Amino acid sequence: MVAAGDAGNADVADKLGIETGAVVQELGWDEDVDDALRGAVEERIGSDLLDEDADEVVDVVLLWWREDDGDLVDTLMDAIGPLADNGVIWVLTPKTGRDGHVEPSDIAEAAPTAGLAQTSSVSAGPDWVATRLVSPKSAKSKR
Repeated sequence: MVAAGDAGNADVADKLGIETGAVVQELGWDEDVDDALRGAVEERIGSDLLDEDADEVVDVVLLWWREDDGDLVDTLMDAIGPLADNGVIWVLTPKTGRDGHVEPSDIAEAAPTAGLAQTSSVSAGPDWVATRLVSPKSAKSKR
């Protein structure tokens, strides 16, 4: 079921740079995730999102992250494991004023500790903001 406001959410796959056929793993799923965003990504890749038990190399990790979810550095280190060399981690956090909001500085501090570079942030729907993290070598080759 697609609500009238969700039509614009289809372009969230574009905002996130998700390509057709990409292998996308989802971490941190909970009842509060944006189902329209998930649907747009699944439609773009033409398959379901992989869960945290998946064993394959992935192009993109969608990490839903909230303030009380634990240690972001540890979680990012785990997310890097199955990531392709030029893969991207999108950390999806609740927007300011929403339950579980994460300060951008928390991500900015955790990324280099986990060996990642923060490249950009985009609005990923009405309740979520997405922060793009890459390994520094792929950050350089992207631009």
